[in-house]
Amino acid sequence: MKQYVVDAFTNQIFKGNPAAVCILDEWINEEVMLNIAIENNLSETAFAVTNSNQYEIRWFTPGGEVDLCGHATLATAFVILNFYENTDEIYFKTIDNIQLSVKRRDTLYEMEFPAYDLKSVNITDEIINALGVKPNEIFKARDLLCVLDSPQSVIDFKPNLDKIEKLEGLLLHITAKGKEYDCVSRSFGPKLNIPEDPVCGSGHCHIVPYWSEKLNKNNIHAYQASKRSGQLYCKIKNDKVLIAGEATLFSESKLNIK
Repeated sequence: MKQYVVDAFTNQIFKGNPAAVCILDEWINEEVMLNIAIENNLSETAFAVTNSNQYEIRWFTPGGEVDLCGHATLATAFVILNFYENTDEIYFKTIDNIQLSVKRRDTLYEMEFPAYDLKSVNITDEIINALGVKPNEIFKARDLLCVLDSPQSVIDFKPNLDKIEKLEGLLLHITAKGKEYDCVSRSFGPKLNIPEDPVCGSGHCHIVPYWSEKLNKNNIHAYQASKRSGQLYCKIKNDKVLIAGEATLFSESKLNIK
């Protein structure tokens, strides 16, 4: 079995968010896919199988399968469009029958993802204690989104992962209005054994709808302020979020799995 590792949302290796990608002839056992993800110890490992004119896709973290992942979708599209298909657009179907598409536009790979419907959440003592700072606003969809005062407060944030794990939501995203960028954010996923997600595409399906409404603009240039860092070029389109970024190949390898 061949495996690629792609750094997504960057044009430099050792930056952005690395994802492992396996393009399969047919689906393999779920336990094997999870064990591969655990062995890789990256935030995501993506598996894809061609089916007619599209690819079925699944994503595994070291802590289990997830229903949506941006950077690993971008990485999978990068692999398919550069090594498997002679086209500039690819279609995916998730395990929940959600349809996704990725278009190559020059050096960018643009994904069309569903926007999450954010619900306002009360600012509780539990959340303040877990974060170590009082957020300005809190919203919940699949994940928990906390809005902080400034980009520096996002950069300086020191996560208490044990406390964050007990909060609502699959992941935690903290965000603030940017200066060079429209917004600056970081993402944490201790429930999935991911201390910090370097650049979270699906997280921006929460972050971009918020900032689009707050800033009254459709196009959002987002920066993820993790140690590896990354940039996302986003746009609201009805109930979708268009998320574009660059990608670069880090490695190709053969897995000793029959």
